[in-house]
Amino acid sequence: MLRNIYFKEMKDSFRDRRTLLLTVLLPIIMMTGLVLFYESMFADGTDKTYHLAIHQSEVGQVEALLADFENITLVKSPDPEATLDEGNAQAALVLSPGFIELVQQGEEASVTIIGNSFSQNSSQLMNLVKTALGNYEKEVIANRLETQGMSQQVVQPFTLEQKELAEKNSSINLVAMLIPLILALAIGIGAGPSAYDLFAGEKEKKTMEALLMTPVNRMTLLVAKWLTISSIGAITGIITLVVVSLEIFFLTENLKSALSFGESTYLVVGFSIAVSIVHAMFVAALLMITSIIGKTIKEAQSYSTPLMMAIVFPSVIITGIGVNELSLHHFAIPMLNIFTILKELSFGIINYLHLGIMIGSNLLFIIVVFIIARIMFLKDKWVMN
Repeated sequence: MLRNIYFKEMKDSFRDRRTLLLTVLLPIIMMTGLVLFYESMFADGTDKTYHLAIHQSEVGQVEALLADFENITLVKSPDPEATLDEGNAQAALVLSPGFIELVQQGEEASVTIIGNSFSQNSSQLMNLVKTALGNYEKEVIANRLETQGMSQQVVQPFTLEQKELAEKNSSINLVAMLIPLILALAIGIGAGPSAYDLFAGEKEKKTMEALLMTPVNRMTLLVAKWLTISSIGAITGIITLVVVSLEIFFLTENLKSALSFGESTYLVVGFSIAVSIVHAMFVAALLMITSIIGKTIKEAQSYSTPLMMAIVFPSVIITGIGVNELSLHHFAIPMLNIFTILKELSFGIINYLHLGIMIGSNLLFIIVVFIIARIMFLKDKWVMN
C-alpha cells in the first residue's frame, strides 16, 4: 500500500508542469547563473581589456609605466576624473607634472589612482596599476642603490613568501562555498512545490477529506507523502550537482582547476550524492510541517519562506572558517552540517567520522520532526480545512 501511494504521488507531481518547471528548469537556470557569476568574480582580469583615463599631457610617461600591461587601454582626457565620472573609463590615473623626471632626480613625486572599489572591473584595473607602479618603484630603488654602490639588502633585509595551506588552486575555497549553497537552494526550490501541494494543496482543493476516508492508515499516507517530497528534492539536488559539475568542467577555468580529486573522485561524488539525499529528507520533513500547518498553498509558502532562508544562512558562517578549523559540533548541527561536510568533500577530504555524525544528526532530527508531524496529522484540526 505504501509503495502504491508513493508511486501515485510521484506520478501526480511530475504530471504538473509547474512542478517540472520549478523542480528541473528553474534550478538549472539559477545555478548556471551563479556558476558563471562566481567564475567572473574569481577571474584575475588578465583576459579583459580595461580603460584607464589619464591626462593627455602624460601619455608618454604612463605608456612607459604600463608597457607590460597590454590589456590596459589609455583614454586621453584634459580631465581624467570627469572622464571616469562619465563612465568612459574604469579608473583614472593622475601623476604630478614631470613625474618620471622628478623620480629620476630624487625629488618628491606623487601618484593618485581614482576608482570604485565596489566595482569589480574598476577594482581589478586599480590593482593592475598598483602592480605596475610597485614594479617601477622597486626598479628605481635598485638603480639608486646600485649608483651608490650599496646592496639592495640594505632596504630589503629579508624576503617574504606567503604559501597557501591547500596545495590546490585557491579557487577551491570558492567551490567549497558555491556547491553547498547551490545544492541547498536547489533542494529547497525543488521540494517546495510538491510539499505545498501534497498537504496544503489537498486541503485547499477539498480532497484531503476524501483521502482520509479511504481505508489507508494515516501514518502510511504521511510516510508516502514525505517520501515523495524527499525523492523530488533528492532528484533536484542530484540533477543540480551533475549540471553544475558539467558547467564547471566545460564553461569555467578558475573553478575547473579546483576540481581535481585524483583517486578519490568516485568516493567524493558518491558521498556528495548521499549527503544530498539526506539533506533532501531533512528539508522534506521541515516543509511537511509547514504544509500541514498551512490551510492553503499560499499560506504554506509564507510559513516556509523564513525556513528556506534559515537553511541557506549557515553558508555565511562556514565561509569564514578554514577546513582545518572545523570541529565536531559543526558536523552535528542540522542545516549547518550540510555546508561543513560538503566543504570537506570539496577539498577532497573524506572523514568517515564526520560523515557519520552529519548523517546521524540529520536522521535524529528527521525522526523528531516526523513524530511532531504524525501527532499533527492524526488530529483533524490540522488536516481539515
